[in-house]
Amino acid sequence: MLRPGNAAPGNTDDHFELLEQVVRSVPPEYALGHEEDDDPALVVHPILVRADSAGASHRFVQSLSIANFDYSIGFPISGSVRDALLLAQEEDWLRATELGGGIRDGAEVIELTEICELKGWPTDMRVISRRERPHPGAQLSLFDTHAGWRYTCFITNTEGDDIAALELRHRGHARVEDRVRCWKACGLANLPFDGFCANEAWVAVSVIAGALLAWSQMTCFDGALAKAEPKTMRYRVLHVAALLVHRGRDLIMRLDETWPWASELATAFTRLRAAFP
Repeated sequence: MLRPGNAAPGNTDDHFELLEQVVRSVPPEYALGHEEDDDPALVVHPILVRADSAGASHRFVQSLSIANFDYSIGFPISGSVRDALLLAQEEDWLRATELGGGIRDGAEVIELTEICELKGWPTDMRVISRRERPHPGAQLSLFDTHAGWRYTCFITNTEGDDIAALELRHRGHARVEDRVRCWKACGLANLPFDGFCANEAWVAVSVIAGALLAWSQMTCFDGALAKAEPKTMRYRVLHVAALLVHRGRDLIMRLDETWPWASELATAFTRLRAAFP
C-alpha cells in the first residue's frame, strides 16, 4: 500500500486494513472463524499472522486474539524485557535450531513470559527471546554491548513447549525483507511522479512485476536461478532473445545454444507449459 510520507510504521489502522485485504483474498473456508468474537471451533484452517515490531501494538495484538489468529510478532527490547533478561537463569537458555533439525551455532532461546511485565497485553501472549553472538558490523544497543550478546524478541499466542521451533518459525519472517529488496529492484526504489494517484498505480505495477518474477522462480527454476536477484534474472533470463515456432502440433522455443543458461531456460519453458497445460 502506498501511504503518505508522514505515515507511522506502527499505525494500527493500516495494519488492520492490510490484514483485512489479506483475509478477503483467501478462500472462504480459510477465513472461516476469523471474525472478531467468532467461536474458535469454527476455525478449520488456522492462519498465522507474522510481523516485525511495528505490529506489536496492544490494539492489534488484542484483535488478533479475539479473531482466533495465531500470531508471531517482533517485540521491542523494552525496559521490562531487559529486566527479564537480567533475571533469566543461565541454565534456562536452550539451543536455537535450523531448518532440518540442525543446531544454530552461537544462538540460544528462552521464554520470558513468567518474569516479564506484560500489563495490558492479552493473557495468552508469550514472550520469547533469542540471543546470539553478534556478527561483525551488527548494530548493537548499549545493553547488547554490555552483555556481549545481540538480543531479539517476539511475542506469540501459539501453545507448545518447543520454543526453539516457535523461534525458528518466527525467523522465517526475514524473507519479507528479501522480497522488499527485490521489489525495490523492480521499480519501488523511487516514485517517479508528482501525483499520489499516479505513484499508487506505479506501486501496483511494480508489485505485480515482483510477484510475477517470484512466481516464475518458484515454478520454473532450481538452484541459483531460483534464488537470484532481479538484476541477475534480467541478464540471464529476461534479456535473452528467443523465438517460438510451431512445427506440426508442437510449440518449439529456439535459443542461442551458446548461451550459458540455455538448458535452464529450456527446462523453465517446459515447466511453464506443464503449469498451464
